[in-house]
Amino acid sequence: MLPRLKIAEMLPQIPIIQGGMAVKVSTGKLAAAVAQAGGIGTIGGTGMTPEELTDEIRTAKALTSGYIGVNVLFAAKQFAELMLTSMREKVDFVISGAGFSRDMFSWGKEFGIPVLAIVSSARLAKLAEKMGAAAVVVEGKEAGGHLGTDRPIADIIPEVVAEVEIPVIAAGGITDGNDIARMIKLGATGVQMATRFVMSDECEAHPNFKAKYLQASAEDVTLIQSPVGLPGRSLKNRFTQLIAGEGRVSIAKCERCLKHCSAKFCILESLRRAVAGDVNDGLIFSGEFVYRIKEILPVQEIMNNLANQLELALAKTGS
Repeated sequence: MLPRLKIAEMLPQIPIIQGGMAVKVSTGKLAAAVAQAGGIGTIGGTGMTPEELTDEIRTAKALTSGYIGVNVLFAAKQFAELMLTSMREKVDFVISGAGFSRDMFSWGKEFGIPVLAIVSSARLAKLAEKMGAAAVVVEGKEAGGHLGTDRPIADIIPEVVAEVEIPVIAAGGITDGNDIARMIKLGATGVQMATRFVMSDECEAHPNFKAKYLQASAEDVTLIQSPVGLPGRSLKNRFTQLIAGEGRVSIAKCERCLKHCSAKFCILESLRRAVAGDVNDGLIFSGEFVYRIKEILPVQEIMNNLANQLELALAKTGS
């Protein structure tokens, strides 16, 4: 018997949320496949236009009647527009990374849509709950992309669970059912996984991008300083060498995609380049334990494996 994750009216069969990875890594096709397999699917809205996001939401809804949401980076200049677009399209939830605002909870109440917040501490989790979050996704240092902490997820989860009443979802470095079981035992009601779903048939990132994940070793994972103003976890390549330390990459055309930007390099262009297949001069965000994942599988098979591993792990400990 699997633990049940309940967020507002959402009650997935498997307590897994697929992370909303920008830019166009987590598309409607991937989110729908996860939802159809019994989890919760998330479209990464950051880096899309409102029209593109609308298309992705409608694509997902045409493929499944399961739960579909949208993640938008709080630092994105189009944050409000993309959030409101998602709500008008009646997604099942929205979630914000790298910060959150009082406005998004107000919009959630107005549209009747649950709002989740990604946090990295008990203090922020408590603040999100007070503002009206339906749940918090707690990210540890092991996560891919932008990071809000240098502490491991196993240290943070018990602190958050002790402070809030809303569901607590663990994220960062979770690659299999044994990892999920460990988070459940620490008090989490579910998990968010992103890196594992890049290596799925339904992920629409370029084959070169997936190959880079498959070939990665522990030594290939690094931290960069993002123009967003946060560290980010990625895979080493020529691009990460160029931006190391005080290094910068000139921006050919600024789209003003961020509210505040250090202009060290263009985050949007570098992510687009990698997802399109340029794994030398693009930025490849990745979780810390990407090297543990050794095969590309259909989402349904991934979800089946995770559920079976989780059930076995919990049975062994009598949970």
